[in-house]
Amino acid sequence: MAAPYESEFTLFLRDMKSRHPEWSEQQRAGRALLWEKNVDFDELRRFAEASVPPSPCRYDIRRT
Repeated sequence: MAAPYESEFTLFLRDMKSRHPEWSEQQRAGRALLWEKNVDFDELRRFAEASVPPSPCRYDIRRT
């Protein structure tokens, strides 16, 4: 059976990751910094309560 197709880019990434194993840890650290956040549901609730509903007509001159 033939091996499944792998693009040149996939092969390149695998090669670079094998040459630079520290990249995996740096990638995890970057993800934790930007994406892995604890959600404060109380803050989300207060934000939703403080939001002003949009005007039904975007060009209404009586907007405040």
